[in-house]
Amino acid sequence: EVDLLQRAGHRVVQFTQNNATLADCSPLEKAALFVTTTWNRTAYSTIRTLIEKERPDIVHCHNLLPQVSPAAYYACQSTGVPVVQTLHNYRLFCPAGTFFHNGQVCQDCTRSLAYAVKRGCYRSSRLATATVAMMLEFHRLRRTWTSSVNAYIALTQFSRNVFVNLGLPDKKIHVKPNFLSHDPGQRSSPGSYALFVGRLSPEKGALEMLRTWLHLPHIPLVAVGDGPLYDDASEMVRRSGHTHIRLLGRMSAEDTQAQIKGARFLVFPSSWYEPFGMVLLEAAAAGVPVIAARIAGVPELVVEDKTGLLFDLQEADDLASQVNWAWAHPAEMEAMGSAARQLYLENFTAERNYESLMNVY
Repeated sequence: EVDLLQRAGHRVVQFTQNNATLADCSPLEKAALFVTTTWNRTAYSTIRTLIEKERPDIVHCHNLLPQVSPAAYYACQSTGVPVVQTLHNYRLFCPAGTFFHNGQVCQDCTRSLAYAVKRGCYRSSRLATATVAMMLEFHRLRRTWTSSVNAYIALTQFSRNVFVNLGLPDKKIHVKPNFLSHDPGQRSSPGSYALFVGRLSPEKGALEMLRTWLHLPHIPLVAVGDGPLYDDASEMVRRSGHTHIRLLGRMSAEDTQAQIKGARFLVFPSSWYEPFGMVLLEAAAAGVPVIAARIAGVPELVVEDKTGLLFDLQEADDLASQVNWAWAHPAEMEAMGSAARQLYLENFTAERNYESLMNVY
């Protein structure tokens, strides 16, 4: 978005904090996060001073946890500058930000944050989760979410509905999807393998997909990405003795795009309320059809039987059935890929996104 705005002639001033630096903090500095995650005085003063110096028309916030804190909103309010907040995840109501626990969708924390604290849902730590829970409860009681943010951006209509149902003001939530800064161009020929791109973690459904693929030895699968389940996935493939599954680990953006263009179709088995799967957009832009789980906002990005296929997570054999059909019908899948490319051009280019962003502003 910064690049998008600058290319359109806007002046953009960035204020950022890198959470990676927390690993080098002293124990005392880490302990201070218990307070500053809820209200960071230093961030408040710094942002207010920056606003007074730069005189922006608007402040667009993304991730304020844990180093900036919602004090940023109040710094903007005190100087009369409106605030836009993009909802990249569900952290305003769930410390983990995922609404996912123990392999399935979970919204227990919308009833009580004590569930999340007891389970240590944030960073697998009860103390860290308690810190986030305290921040959420404090700002809920202070009505920060409803009164200190002028506009929210949800990435899909599904996400918007979730936030409205949980109490965010309906009139403040706009739907603006993610986009690609640069068009990768449509591929020139059909691919020769199925492809998974993503983090190998429980909510992404990677292990379930691999278990299905052990029974599809006639269809080669390439997986790009790493994560906490990478070792488990590698061991599963090794023990199976199958050679039709290749785990390539993390790759550069350029190499990943090359893998996408070389795929017959992309597989997207996420089992959580995925806010917005960027890889779905990358595949569509390249003219690659998708086989995706029918969950959350995914059907807004993959039009069933037009730009790809959808499968039901609750039906054990549905993924295998859709994959087998797709592999046996390359011409139909290639037509879906072309339709996906058209959907991208009509809705997800940088030019279209700029219009949407300006409408929100």
